Amino acid sequence: MKDVVAYLSNLREKENPLIREMEDFAAKHHIPIMDRSGMETFIGLLQIQRPKYILEIGSAIGYSAIRMVSALEGTSVVTIERDKERYAYAVDYINRIGFEDRITIIEGDALTLSDESLPSLQYDALFIDAAKGQYKRFFEKYSEHVVQNGIIYCDNMFMHGAVMLPDEEVPKRNRTMIRNLKEFTAWVMKHPNFETSLLPVGDGILVAVKKRG
Repeated sequence: MKDVVAYLSNLREKENPLIREMEDFAAKHHIPIMDRSGMETFIGLLQIQRPKYILEIGSAIGYSAIRMVSALEGTSVVTIERDKERYAYAVDYINRIGFEDRITIIEGDALTLSDESLPSLQYDALFIDAAKGQYKRFFEKYSEHVVQNGIIYCDNMFMHGAVMLPDEEVPKRNRTMIRNLKEFTAWVMKHPNFETSLLPVGDGILVAVKKRG
């Protein structure tokens, strides 16, 4: 996998240096962002879908939002972040790269945020990359904002292999989160209103196409 990451990095020589700066900053300060192999796959899926409006749950420092609009001409992103410090970094990075007209960032808890706080849009894609133990609640709350045949993407579905472990081998502090994530996965894979796949790339990407509802 390290060879793959190095190969992908070499292919990105023309990329804006601010993106590399963000990756280095996230690594140094232990801020979780999507890994390179997962991000390249995710961007590829979006380039096939060509969404006009994307809603993201979990901005962190704005890395994913910036990668999305960098790769998708004409696409706009609305993203939500509850951590004040990460929100401030995200605003700074978005302004520095010049995407403030295409990325709208909202500070707040996505689980308690009112619908009135969101721009009145119907989204072609929803990207969930926030608290892993709350994925089902995020999915239920925000899937109604996704158009029919729109796509919901969820990252970190494998949680670095923890979902494959027996419950007793998962650290106690993470057991509830991992149980919730596994329950969400089983629930959405059987959901009658979505056609769902789980891709074994990066840390696991779930892709759910909204068929109705």
